[in-house]
Amino acid sequence: MNKQVKLAMRPVGMPTEETWTLEESAIPTIEEGQFLLRQDYISLDPAMRGWMNDAKSYIPPVQIGEVMRAGSIGEVVESKHPNFQVGDAVTGWGGVQQYIATDGKGFYKVDTKLAPAPTYIGTLGMPGMTAYFGILEVGKIKEGETVLVSGAAGAVGSVVGQIAKIKGCTVVGIAGGPDKCKYVVEELGFDACIDYKNENVYKGLKKAAPKGYDVYFDNVGGEILDIALTQIRMWARIVICGAISQYNNKESVKGPSNYLSLLVNRGTMTGMVVMDYTKDFGTAAQNMGMWMAQGKLKSKEDIYTGIENFYTTFQRLFNGKKMGKLVLKISE
Repeated sequence: MNKQVKLAMRPVGMPTEETWTLEESAIPTIEEGQFLLRQDYISLDPAMRGWMNDAKSYIPPVQIGEVMRAGSIGEVVESKHPNFQVGDAVTGWGGVQQYIATDGKGFYKVDTKLAPAPTYIGTLGMPGMTAYFGILEVGKIKEGETVLVSGAAGAVGSVVGQIAKIKGCTVVGIAGGPDKCKYVVEELGFDACIDYKNENVYKGLKKAAPKGYDVYFDNVGGEILDIALTQIRMWARIVICGAISQYNNKESVKGPSNYLSLLVNRGTMTGMVVMDYTKDFGTAAQNMGMWMAQGKLKSKEDIYTGIENFYTTFQRLFNGKKMGKLVLKISE
């Protein structure tokens, strides 16, 4: 049987267990030009919360009754497709289900001998691509600059900071809790990390970089973004990648009250969506793969098991009980 997690209702605020249903159906049969993918791992990302809202966005919302959207990686177990053979490792947007029959559009083969399968939905997948293009193409970092990253222990933020270090920047992170801050500094090589749960963020940022920040990569929005705006330097670039602190608001999103700092400092604030850079994913993966082989870029996946545990694992995106890239193993 094929177990699938489907969207049952549109949540208001933090999703509850009733937001989804776990259903079983027959494993799909394939037609000519298709292959059957057994999905081994799915990616859990903060963006999933936005995909459940019936609102205009960069991607259509998941519809009620549809399989929950998610990045995935698995193995071809049956094929009538000329370009995909049984045994191929394949990644794409397979959703939260154990099997999918597909014509291959949006899926591509990867080599799990070069990196473990979960890495291809983490550092070598969408989160890593988001970090790569966000900090290099939107943030336009230059050697010697000072970079600030929120959500620094997360899937995107951890890679952003490491890339900035590779490019010769001073890097300061913001993360929640001493363990995460220790990991960011001691394991990932950030120059400093502010614990927003136990420190005064404004004072911490001033202490870590008294002259301010050239680039701020924002994953959290809200109060942290507002404080960061007070610390930017002339011609600063702010990359708006996410706003996890705001995704479960029952009221309107809190915007920054210190936005006039952009005017005073001639700064820019730019939103980024990774799908805009699809044509260059191959180059990015090559570069990041090289950095990983050289020991300059570390990848950490926080892996849980069981499609039945989708909801409790999803909660870890918002309760802070994870480190690195959140992954759920769904094959049996």
